[in-house]
Amino acid sequence: MIKTDILIIGAGAVGCAIARELTKYCVKVLVVDKNEDVGGLASRANSAIIHTGFDAPPDTLESELVATANPMYEKLCMDMEIPFAKIGAILPAFTDEQFKMLPAIKKKAFNNRVYDVEYLTAEQLLAMEPNLNPDVKAGLYIPREYIIDPFLLVVAYAENAQSNGASFLLGTKVTGMKVDNNKIQSVITTGEEIIASYVINAAGLFNDEIAAMAGKNNYSINPRKGQFHILDKNTNCKVNHIILPIPTKLTKGKLMCPTIHGNMLLGPTAEDITDKEDTSVDRPGLSSVEEDVRHLIPNANLKDTITQYAGLRANRNPEGLHVDTYDDVKNYVNLSGIRSTGLTASAALGKYVAQTLIKIGMPVEFNTKFTYIRKSIPCFREMSHEEQDKLIKKNPLYGKVICRCETVTEGEIIDAIQRPIPARSMDAIKRRLRPGAGRCQGGFCAPRITEILAKELRLSAEEINKNMSGSHMITGKIRN
Repeated sequence: MIKTDILIIGAGAVGCAIARELTKYCVKVLVVDKNEDVGGLASRANSAIIHTGFDAPPDTLESELVATANPMYEKLCMDMEIPFAKIGAILPAFTDEQFKMLPAIKKKAFNNRVYDVEYLTAEQLLAMEPNLNPDVKAGLYIPREYIIDPFLLVVAYAENAQSNGASFLLGTKVTGMKVDNNKIQSVITTGEEIIASYVINAAGLFNDEIAAMAGKNNYSINPRKGQFHILDKNTNCKVNHIILPIPTKLTKGKLMCPTIHGNMLLGPTAEDITDKEDTSVDRPGLSSVEEDVRHLIPNANLKDTITQYAGLRANRNPEGLHVDTYDDVKNYVNLSGIRSTGLTASAALGKYVAQTLIKIGMPVEFNTKFTYIRKSIPCFREMSHEEQDKLIKKNPLYGKVICRCETVTEGEIIDAIQRPIPARSMDAIKRRLRPGAGRCQGGFCAPRITEILAKELRLSAEEINKNMSGSHMITGKIRN
């Protein structure tokens, strides 16, 4: 049996951000997640954008959190060495109907306290984005829409939380709760039973199932699938900004934008499905991305696609982002309806949930030893030749390139395995360092990374997983 002051269920962006914020107080924090690594599900597969909230529903908790979180990211990314770029977004109108919608979208942005949205002419937009559809009539410029590495954000939250005293219990599924005397007395998992003074449900797509264990499932979470294309870095048609379509009631639409690492990202779809683990892609969905993005950027070259993927958003029914507490379950905080703006909102949600816990009784004693600084793994490909030479002299394994597409070295891979939140699978290495994310998609480096993981973890190569338990990279030997 484990005892803790605060138990957070879910190690996605929101759960890890809350954990980091709570380590600013003198409380014992434990994060539990059924996955083998931090990152959740939605936090691993999204548009990688830090939003302003210009198009959020006005006067809602979502718009408040996103607008508040956006300015936090510059310092947050500097403190924790997270890749981050201020590229801005444009929202072009191509039809008379879309053109007539621009004033209402700008007014909505002002209602959400995003005052720096500007109207631009067709000439101004084409000067900013030469590959834009020449039929553009006008548009809006949203300068504070940024791009980030979403998984490194989650890893940084988690590592900084861990260095400040939080604990992580991964590969452990919550299966039940004991509720008595208006409190959660304990949480049952596939590992040990956990006793916590406060329980926070940040389980994303599975939030409603955890809420049902506390008797608070008066809503449902329905997955909404978004399919994406990723284009090679050398594609002949690129954009400089996030190119946003005019949003609809269902979706923000299919966009095209650079990634923080130089690829082009196209998507997503918005498909309501029932299976919370269905991250498959299909021809109709991917074709719809191509068709819609070509209305924005006619010359987008989909032949340069190197991979596709799908993410699932936690669509709440009834809708709305909620942070709820209850009189009849006094030590429980329930977070639901965190969808496409959840990555952005995570920075503010950490602070909001901390204040919520204080309101329901969490003691306030500040951790005077809290450190904001988290050092990243040295990125060999981004160093000067002088810096690379210096690093190789210090650790010769940084001179051994394992992934040719992304120039990832053995030294970086071993560092990732030995971090406070260790990378223990092929995908965990890929998300932190990008081997396997280039043109060959791991065709060259995957066997070598499997060997490194096996050696460092003291396992056989047959025991190394792609991601979840049982997803073996090697299924057996064809000869002795």
